[in-house]
Amino acid sequence: MKITKLLSAFILLALLISTGPSSALETLGKQAILLDVTTGTVLFSKNPDERMTPSSMSKIMTIYKLFERLKDGGLSLTDTFSVSEKAWRKQGSKMFVAVNSRVKIEDLIRGIIVQSGNDATIVVAEGLSGSEGAFADELNETAKQLNMTNSNFVNASGWPDPDHETTARDLAKLAVATIKNFPDFYHYYGEKSFIYNGIKQGNRNPTIYRNIGADGLKTGHTDAGGYGLTASAIRKDRRLVLVINGLPTKKSRAVESERILDWGFREFNNYALFKAGETVTEAQIWMGETGSVPLLIEKDLILTLPRKVRRGMKVKVVMETPVPAPVKKGDVLATLKIELPGLPPTETPLVSGADVGQLGIFSRLGAAVKYVLWGESD
Repeated sequence: MKITKLLSAFILLALLISTGPSSALETLGKQAILLDVTTGTVLFSKNPDERMTPSSMSKIMTIYKLFERLKDGGLSLTDTFSVSEKAWRKQGSKMFVAVNSRVKIEDLIRGIIVQSGNDATIVVAEGLSGSEGAFADELNETAKQLNMTNSNFVNASGWPDPDHETTARDLAKLAVATIKNFPDFYHYYGEKSFIYNGIKQGNRNPTIYRNIGADGLKTGHTDAGGYGLTASAIRKDRRLVLVINGLPTKKSRAVESERILDWGFREFNNYALFKAGETVTEAQIWMGETGSVPLLIEKDLILTLPRKVRRGMKVKVVMETPVPAPVKKGDVLATLKIELPGLPPTETPLVSGADVGQLGIFSRLGAAVKYVLWGESD
């Protein structure tokens, strides 16, 4: 069986590129993960599944629920929620909403994202679910839907509680879902300041003030959790998400987040191998009306790899051949397997590009005799 010229050329190119391992990376953070949004490839991690105190990074989930209601039409940006005494009295970072007033949804979004207002999160929780406890139940249901398997939300703000916890990996999943599911609302995460009740506050996210392509998401800090940040940046249509927590100072949060994002963009790149519907190779068909069928890849195949592709890359098609007829278009007949030393293998199904009917009884007898005599199949 021959692999197509395109695949062979790719293998040759990979073998000719000068290679070497990516630079080792360390961080002061206790927990961290850096991933490519397009492919989901984790570029770097440190204790990514260790349960941690997320502090105000929890507010990404509160905003997620608000964005859901806006997207499905249950709310509009000009709708208002009432401010309870509980919300008004909430301490920590504040939007400074007035008790018994009504606040527009759009102002609450900015009050939570830009000003990190704990008071604003309670206004949203009570407005959407009636109470903060009921809202926390909804957050946990959404966490399950997003496969955030190591998260538990007790409140809307990230206020310290021993049972309120998540992981760096779970927060990365939430960030990716926010970016992909709410493109019309995500821009609020990139706003640098907001004025409410005559009080101007700046966004605490240090990455959006630097020329590194950053456009979100949210900082966090508690004594128990340290300084943390869930961030995203995009350069040349390539987006990365970083979650880091447990840093000792604000300064280290700013320095580490910029350094790690720069590293991810510098050391890795996305490589488009095949486009959806492209023929990768052919499969020989036994007892079929035709002797072969094209094998197609159903989805775009893009890999995130170190810029210096390692020598020894292996690309192969795995299948049992010949394939007995009949074959239906779309049947999975083979697997495209790509291996690089030090990285998990990538396996992608290859499907039949056409229907192939079975030969009639006399044609099958003739083909069988021919195969026994000459070792050939049509």
